[in-house]
Amino acid sequence: MATSPGRGSNTTRNGAVAYHPKGTYSTVTRPGPGVRDEDLGVVRASGGGGRPLTSKLRHLWHQLVDGPLFHSYWALAGTVIMLTAIGMMMVLSASAVEAIAEDSSAYFLFQRQAMFGVVGLIVMIGLSFVPAWLFRKFAWGLWGLGVGLLLLVFTPLGEEVNGNRNWLSLGGLTLQPSEAAKLALCVWLAAQFAKQGDEVKDWRKALWPSAIGFLVPTGLVAAGGDMGTAIVFVLIYAAGLFFAGAPLKIFAGAAAVGVVLGVGAIITAPHRVDRITGWLFGECGATDACWQAEQGLNALATGGWWGVGLGQSRLKYNYVPEAHNDYIFSIIGEELGLLGTAIILLLFAIIVVAMARIILRTRSIFVRITTACVATWIVGQAFVNLGMVTGLLPVIGIPLPFISYGGSALLISLAAVGVVMSFARVPRSVEVGDKSAILDRQEAHEVSGDGDPRRRGPQWLRRMTSQGGKAHDDQ
Repeated sequence: MATSPGRGSNTTRNGAVAYHPKGTYSTVTRPGPGVRDEDLGVVRASGGGGRPLTSKLRHLWHQLVDGPLFHSYWALAGTVIMLTAIGMMMVLSASAVEAIAEDSSAYFLFQRQAMFGVVGLIVMIGLSFVPAWLFRKFAWGLWGLGVGLLLLVFTPLGEEVNGNRNWLSLGGLTLQPSEAAKLALCVWLAAQFAKQGDEVKDWRKALWPSAIGFLVPTGLVAAGGDMGTAIVFVLIYAAGLFFAGAPLKIFAGAAAVGVVLGVGAIITAPHRVDRITGWLFGECGATDACWQAEQGLNALATGGWWGVGLGQSRLKYNYVPEAHNDYIFSIIGEELGLLGTAIILLLFAIIVVAMARIILRTRSIFVRITTACVATWIVGQAFVNLGMVTGLLPVIGIPLPFISYGGSALLISLAAVGVVMSFARVPRSVEVGDKSAILDRQEAHEVSGDGDPRRRGPQWLRRMTSQGGKAHDDQ
């Protein structure tokens, strides 16, 4: 079997080009004219001609799983740009009415969101060129900066919004330091677990010192009254433990503790009790705590299949509280219909796939855990927000990433995606020994050896949970 010199065409004069998972192409001889497809068990796509259907599906799967990681770079960049653009458009639509009612400019919130969006995109692109080892080197510094910003909330610079003291007022701008602390925690956990390596399999070492690094920022956020953001911190820490290979018994114990703490947080705050009871029993009136949830569902129902038209929402006229923020998805459903909401879900699904490819392909513990924590943060937060708006979850107060109004949240979310994008910027071809045509540096780590390749278990699970060894964690 001779290797084809290039990737130009799919067929040659005397043979066909076969695709292999590792990115190589080889020439195979076509069957003779008397041999039928049925004799070879080949099923061709309807419409006649072309490559067999099974071959096309196999090629598509190989591109998704084993294709260049640089595809994830462009997928993440394009997806978050689209989500950010949609978010700016919907912030303008949802906030203009209330702004005019308050004798303010209809473009005031839109202009602020656009400013943070442009800066965030520049930061995202800039961070995508930073090598991974640099993030790991400054992990402790980032964690300290995040905690320091959270402490400033309890100084005169802090500001209370809707009962939560989780904001800083600086020069006419209000910033949410907990957003920066999320990214800092992702990087710090990854650096800490990468340093420990196989020691994480011991539950005591898995929790020390990672539990302290998690509890300090989470406790500060909870002390400010923002339980929704505290839940996101819990999701990030759980993802870090899982992808580091910590024993599963930790999660059983943590779940029990979490239930106790959650019940305590609910019963000590009357407004949380009202939200839970309203969600469970659904008896709402114009002054009840579940008014916001009810009006959000009404907006979604009003939109139908195609929506009432961009900018034509009626329930944003002071019917849906926080229409430009936590409940912006309901306005999207009303104005753009089921089609618009499906596009949002599709874009978040692309983010999941793009980051999952990096998690499955990398041999770097630091890269894997950082990517997993960022993915859990963004996708988990989106899941909670969508569940809240659709009534599947109680009202928690978590915004929709990239779309809800919030300059600091948008800026840091884009920065987090930029960090993950930097992990996908790897060489397309690396020589390892007598192997050639390897797609990228991550596959080079796999080919160079990392224990017995015939280890038991499915390939996707080995890639996801393999510690890889410190020799392979050079990023």
